Amino acid sequence: MKLKNLVSILLVIVMSGLLIYGYKLYNKTFVSNTSFNEREVYITIPTNSTHEDIKKILTPYVKDFDQLDAVFQQVSFEQSYIPGRFLLKKGMSNYDLIQALKYNVPVKLTFNNQETIEKLVSRISFQIEPDSIALMNVFLEPEFLEENNFTKEDVLSMFIPNTYEFYWNTTPLKVRNQMHKEYTRFWNEERRTKAEKLGLTPTEVITLASIVQKETAKVDERPKVAGAYLNRLEKGMLLQADPTVVYSKKLLSNDFDQIIKRVYLKDLKLDSPYNTYMYKDLPPGPIAMPDISSVDAVLNPEKHNYIFFCASVERMGYHEFAENLAQHNVNRDKYSAWLDKNNIQ
Repeated sequence: MKLKNLVSILLVIVMSGLLIYGYKLYNKTFVSNTSFNEREVYITIPTNSTHEDIKKILTPYVKDFDQLDAVFQQVSFEQSYIPGRFLLKKGMSNYDLIQALKYNVPVKLTFNNQETIEKLVSRISFQIEPDSIALMNVFLEPEFLEENNFTKEDVLSMFIPNTYEFYWNTTPLKVRNQMHKEYTRFWNEERRTKAEKLGLTPTEVITLASIVQKETAKVDERPKVAGAYLNRLEKGMLLQADPTVVYSKKLLSNDFDQIIKRVYLKDLKLDSPYNTYMYKDLPPGPIAMPDISSVDAVLNPEKHNYIFFCASVERMGYHEFAENLAQHNVNRDKYSAWLDKNNIQ
């Protein structure tokens, strides 16, 4: 009888111990352990992160990292950290957190209207793990440029503005390969045929499209502007595009953040291969990253006899077009007077 009582007591003690252990284990594993107020947050874990690195990254987002760490140890998770971008949700338990750290969430990589390859890589590196230097080295790799008929001046034309999906910890080479793949897909047979009929290569089309886009923000006016520029090229005239003067001014001063509202006569003499008042034909490369509407405007230009155009003071954002210099001078003088009246420097 005494032995049975002893066994019963021992069983009670064991069961109690198991219940306590189970309760602690449950709390440690399945009770909320997040400390942020937002509904969800994204964190990034760099390549080759150590367990100590993970602690520094996660500590701001969990109530008790030691508790989370204990679960890490139990499942040997520290042996299988994966780099990338991960989604944490408010109220997640340690179990949920560990599961979340197994699923790398892609980044929606976006860029548009970048004026130089340097500004582009800066924009891209802000969104994914590789830095600007690593991206620049891959984008400007001599063998790649030569194989694909690009130069360091026109390689910006390879990047079609859009939204792309990449893992945060993707490599520079994967980014370049995907961008080139999208470029090849964009330049399908129909677009290439249209470019050939204009006597232009795809990179030349994009270069002209960048000028058209900088010339007018009005999408519906771009085919008309493109037609005027193509008329000049056909006649062997200088393009005399003010946006190329603005670009030259920024390039020579190495300041692409400055805002230039007005082009003066002295600016037209800036000695830069991008200055189409000084140098004939198209500049060496695009002066910005044109969007698809600008590229298609060049490929599908409006047919007309206009050679000149000037910003309109009556239809803001649009231009007044002219077939001859006399009419253009009237339009230009009207616009210059408006600039002076409004003290636009």
